[in-house]
Amino acid sequence: MRSLVNARSARPGGSRSLILRTLLVTLGASLLVGATACSDPGSTGSSGHGPATATVGDLNPVPIGPEPTPTLPVTVKSFDGSDVTVTDASRIITADRYGTLAQTVVALGLTSKLVGRSTVIPPVLEKLPSVTAGSGTLNVEAIAALRPTVFLTDTTSATPVMRDQLRALGITVVYFDPQRTMDGVVPQIEAVANALGVPAAGQKLGQRTRDEITAASATVPPRDKPLKMAFLYLRSTAITMIAGPGSGADSLIAAIGGTDAGTASGLTEPFVPITSEALIAAAPDVIIVMSDGLASVGGVDGLAKIPGIAQTPAGRDRRIVDMSDNVVLSFGPNTGRVVAALAQAVYGEKTA
Repeated sequence: MRSLVNARSARPGGSRSLILRTLLVTLGASLLVGATACSDPGSTGSSGHGPATATVGDLNPVPIGPEPTPTLPVTVKSFDGSDVTVTDASRIITADRYGTLAQTVVALGLTSKLVGRSTVIPPVLEKLPSVTAGSGTLNVEAIAALRPTVFLTDTTSATPVMRDQLRALGITVVYFDPQRTMDGVVPQIEAVANALGVPAAGQKLGQRTRDEITAASATVPPRDKPLKMAFLYLRSTAITMIAGPGSGADSLIAAIGGTDAGTASGLTEPFVPITSEALIAAAPDVIIVMSDGLASVGGVDGLAKIPGIAQTPAGRDRRIVDMSDNVVLSFGPNTGRVVAALAQAVYGEKTA
């Protein structure tokens, strides 16, 4: 019986120096065009100041190879503690907050088997019917209507009541760890592959992702004092939150050599509503946001009007980095490209 690895556990692995050198060259070349920084007359003019957009190019994960043929049935340990036997992977639905599971299925080469998805997904899946509301809440009726042979989700997206409903409908559901961390990226990729009966593809994709993360981390410039970075979740001025420990953003910030400002200021929850006091206490040098979230508050100018922003070093310097909602917190097969692009946007020179 295969076990779904707890995504909180790390499984570091060394890669050959030749592969890493090649990846470093490739990432370095792509970063010259992969992160665009917008000049801002209101900034201090110092290197890296002013608004910037971190981009990874194509938001679709690159498949590890041709579509693999699943070897089924397979029994795996679901994150909810149950043993689940998957007998058919011909109709897959994935649903989680940041689209991690959908990205992984695409990167495994199984795009053609997906029949439903959640709100945040790779562009290649846009035409598939959604099984979640705008808030990310699962629609059990929509899931059942698509007749999935296997449904991949996590224990946060599916509430206990929903889990009971899915079980009553006889839908095969495999649950995954909802926490997103850098250490959990590769174990979760391999767990998804095991559940779909394609473990070899999962190991290959996991190794590629591990190598890309290692190469991307090597592009982060050394600093005597790490920058304090705050991740803000914005959905119009009605929903403004700052990230803290366990948000996933803290792990991403660490990967690009920063200190999570929310955690450092004493926050104890993954996300808490923004207050001017909390922002001033966090005192971030850099603010990271999702691109759609930034647009929802009126861009950089609108963000500056949120109480407390102007009183932070990042607000004074307008040092705001935005990145696509589809990838920034996905912690899936695009993670290496995410780290590389964010590092370039945060530390790179401004361009006109």
